[in-house]
Amino acid sequence: MVPRRAQGFTLIELLLVVAIIGIVAAIALPGLLRARMSGNEAAAIGSVRAISTAQHAYSGQCNGYAPVLTELKAAGNFLSPDMTSGAVLVKSGYSVALAAGAGSLVLAVQNAGCTAAGTSYIATAVPWSVGSTGTRAFATDERGAIWQDMTGVAPPQPFTAGGTVSIIQ
Repeated sequence: MVPRRAQGFTLIELLLVVAIIGIVAAIALPGLLRARMSGNEAAAIGSVRAISTAQHAYSGQCNGYAPVLTELKAAGNFLSPDMTSGAVLVKSGYSVALAAGAGSLVLAVQNAGCTAAGTSYIATAVPWSVGSTGTRAFATDERGAIWQDMTGVAPPQPFTAGGTVSIIQ
């Protein structure tokens, strides 16, 4: 009788490999989550910057600023269709919104194609879940600078540096 050769892995060897994979995953997961939050925050800054650019182009035609995202599409495609599908844009873990700014007055005379031009606006990007989808909130107004609040709450108008609020651009 010829003895059989053992082939394959023992249970101990398999458990050791699974444990090593678990340790590597535990080390890599926080870095992956931070990278995802960083990407979400970069997308939110990009969205706020795109709204600011669209508002300045809109103001050249309408002599005022749009109070809602849909107006930026209706008045002449100043903003891409994916950003003007509704009153609030939900994108990359952030809620992006546009509203009339503090003290905004609707212009009495509207240029052709303009339906609600006002004297100011505020665009905000707020994380859905602070600490999970992002840690910072962003805002801009007719001056074009982008502000951040480290607590995840949109910076209030008028923007002033101090505490958890600072300018990023």
